[in-house]
Amino acid sequence: MKKNICDFNLEELIREIALLGQAPHRARQIFLWLNKKNAETFDVMTDLSKSFKRELKEKFVINRPKCAEHLVSMDGTEKFLWQLEGPEYIETVMIKEGARYTLCLSTQIGCKFKCPFCASGTKRFKRNLTVSEIVGQVIMAQNLCAIKATNIVFMGMGEPLDNYDNVIRSIRIINHPEGIGIGARKITVSTCGIVPGIRKLQNEALQVELSVSLHAPDDATRNQLVPVNHKYPLGTLIPACREYSEVTNRIITLEYTLINSFNDSIRTAEKLAKLAKAIRAKVNLIDCSSFGDGEYLPATIKKKKLFKQKLEACGVRTTIRKSKGADILAACGQLSAKFNKA
Repeated sequence: MKKNICDFNLEELIREIALLGQAPHRARQIFLWLNKKNAETFDVMTDLSKSFKRELKEKFVINRPKCAEHLVSMDGTEKFLWQLEGPEYIETVMIKEGARYTLCLSTQIGCKFKCPFCASGTKRFKRNLTVSEIVGQVIMAQNLCAIKATNIVFMGMGEPLDNYDNVIRSIRIINHPEGIGIGARKITVSTCGIVPGIRKLQNEALQVELSVSLHAPDDATRNQLVPVNHKYPLGTLIPACREYSEVTNRIITLEYTLINSFNDSIRTAEKLAKLAKAIRAKVNLIDCSSFGDGEYLPATIKKKKLFKQKLEACGVRTTIRKSKGADILAACGQLSAKFNKA
């Protein structure tokens, strides 16, 4: 069976090409064609000999996600539905904000962690994405948008730290100057709180940003919103975040979805501020995306404003993520749910 050559980072590709009796610079040429020039066939690789290209075709394929649907919002947000083998479907979103072009990537089909207010969590976990399926989202979205992404966030379908090895290998391709070439500090890995993954990530010598989906500052509430909290409660998660920040010298972002009459009180804001200050984190407030039976609804504009004011009064740097792409089901998992079977 032929291997998908898009699954290899540069070091791996050098080893694969060496098995064909070729020098490392040949692997660098191929890596550049695949990830910088977005080659879809070996034939377009003009600096390789015909005989070498024939040999490559015998051993490898170039296989990336196929676009099943491409939607453009009135606010400029673009959403892509990709068809994988199976067929299964995943999503990518391109968010445009001035000169900033952020790609939100998926890392799994479905999700194991079942956060009840997230559309991805309503579908059962099927499998991890491969490196080519993760990196392919970047390459294909850039091609279809005719825009080079400035930022990458692993905040789409799935839990990135549950697909740790493939996510890290993908980051190294996305970050590599001969690959896609996006700076490490422009790449954010989001997690619902997988503590072993956080501790492992801090030792990768990658200057990526870490975002933790907190959503509640106490275990009782967080157990309802983020079920993994039963395994990694705040007493375990917060020290891991503090250690990550100390080891990497990076500021962690606490993602906080405001849910009406659930986690949006002033008292809750005070608890959140205390947690954030303990680890020198900043807070990003997010509107809840309504779906399903409507049990979880967005906080009112007034409550959102008061919540932010309280955090800032307590000395916590706070931003509000502007909700975009509602008219194209841009929140993760909403579009693919129409295609993937439960």
